Amino acid sequence: MKQVMNTLKRTDAERRIPVLKLEIDYELATLFDALKLKDQKQINESKRKLERLRLELVRLEA
Repeated sequence: MKQVMNTLKRTDAERRIPVLKLEIDYELATLFDALKLKDQKQINESKRKLERLRLELVRLEA
């Protein structure tokens, strides 16, 4: 049963990583736009989202 659960977790992670990378790319583009407009609220929000996404990616790739 333990092996089945580990296999399922790996499969979920393999599917989530490419989606997560796309989310990071999108959020980086949003941050870039916010920086150009000097929108401090959006800059802070994007940084928070990117940190959360980064932590998830590190966890999944470990």
